[in-house]
Amino acid sequence: MGSLLAASGSGTDFPLLNALILVPVAGALIVALLPRSRPDLARPLGTLFAAIGGALALALAWQFDAADAGFQFVSQQSWIPALGISWKVGVDGISLWLVVLTSVVVPIVLAGVDPHHDPKPYTAWMLLLQAGSVGAFVALDLFLFFVMFEVVLVPMYFLIAGWGYEGRRYAATKFFIYTMAGSALLLVAIVATAVLGSPDSGITFDLVALAEGQHLATNTARLCFVAFAIAFLVKVPVVPLHTWLPDAHTEAPTAGSVVLAAVLLKLGTYGLLRFGLYLFPEASDWAAPVLVTVGVVGVIWGAITAAMQRDLKRLVAYSSVAHMGFIVLGIFAFTAQAVGGGVIQMVNHGISTGALFLLVGMLYERRHTRQIDELAGIQSAAPVYAGVFTLIMLSSVGVPGLNGFVGEFLILIGSFETRRWWTVIAATGVILAALYLLWAYQRVFHGPPAAADRQTADLRRGELLTLAPFVVAAVALGVYPKPLLNAVEPAADKLLEHFSEHSGFEVPEPGDPVVVDHGDSASEHDEDGH
Repeated sequence: MGSLLAASGSGTDFPLLNALILVPVAGALIVALLPRSRPDLARPLGTLFAAIGGALALALAWQFDAADAGFQFVSQQSWIPALGISWKVGVDGISLWLVVLTSVVVPIVLAGVDPHHDPKPYTAWMLLLQAGSVGAFVALDLFLFFVMFEVVLVPMYFLIAGWGYEGRRYAATKFFIYTMAGSALLLVAIVATAVLGSPDSGITFDLVALAEGQHLATNTARLCFVAFAIAFLVKVPVVPLHTWLPDAHTEAPTAGSVVLAAVLLKLGTYGLLRFGLYLFPEASDWAAPVLVTVGVVGVIWGAITAAMQRDLKRLVAYSSVAHMGFIVLGIFAFTAQAVGGGVIQMVNHGISTGALFLLVGMLYERRHTRQIDELAGIQSAAPVYAGVFTLIMLSSVGVPGLNGFVGEFLILIGSFETRRWWTVIAATGVILAALYLLWAYQRVFHGPPAAADRQTADLRRGELLTLAPFVVAAVALGVYPKPLLNAVEPAADKLLEHFSEHSGFEVPEPGDPVVVDHGDSASEHDEDGH
């Protein structure tokens, strides 16, 4: 393993990305080896290792050169030379903030959420989840990506099955079956892409070499893209591949729901962006109408279904389907604003929805119910809790001044250039989001409280500390999103330049005439619509 720690092209001798993966793994092993007589050490020790990963991620963001559109902090070592497989990791503006989000969220929930039983395995699984997620976001080798993509399934399965609620085993099994089915297609497509798409010099799984080479025949690339896309769409998830998500979210423990929403769902949208547009540009262009359609259907379906829910946690789960549909629309709109907005929205969704799951979990700890019709007047008993819930709810709705607005606005304004009617329909999802979240808030927090509601405790100091990073991020990124945008824009522009070069699609520049219909019959209009 020591040979894997040699860094190259990172501007530093310290293997930062490798450390981001290996530190949580080391923490998981140490926690697992703790004596049975000291389970009380598991969470503090695990939180320490997770927090070291978080500190390393913040150092990564600090040292990252926002003006450099390429991959930075690259580390590459031969792994299986006979098959052209290497341990190659790197980060660009698209993956940077997802790495930071993952590495910061896990220590927060480890420290702030009590698993109630068996803290040793719980903590070890959480650390492995952190390591696998970071590894997937930084992997620049297809085989390495697949390994990391699969690694995250195991801890998430055991977290749901071991620490979830009444229907946890069914939900965990459903989650595992859906994602494994998609992963089987992904493995076949990865092998086919590497074998058929490698240059004459020999087989390689190197993402950059395969993407820049573009040796696959058109129909082969399209078939491989479809397999990649299905695997990622299951993970997003989009309608009709979404049915595992509400069950998994509802039955998962609070920390599991937070990490699932904040991190794991992003593996799907990140995969579509990194391995779709970059690896299969022509196929992405070919399949885009279908993909933006399923994205928009998800926006509307998720919002309408969320409004029908009686379980507050299930409502938040369905809201994720709607939010992730926006991101799919942004990715396949093929404009700099929409793609950049999609990346920003991945981060913002993790902040807002992760915080909502934390808040719902805290309410369940107090009232032992999540049924909306069994709750009322919580605001009078717990005004601080109600205030934090209001702010996070408004950030999820996309109110200007909070983080959710930035990503959604960029997606809508960018998508309107190339996907006008899809964008018009998707925009109604913003209205529906306000409808179901405000309606749920009104029923839970307003009105005359019952006796049990009047005894609801307000937020404690530890809970406020747990929620504080989410609140600060929601406000700070809504008021001043420039640090995120500065890193994302160059990488998004470079990706779209590569996409345009190999697909023939002319990516519009800001201010260009609006393209009404995509395809050979596309027509353009000037500002007067003529």
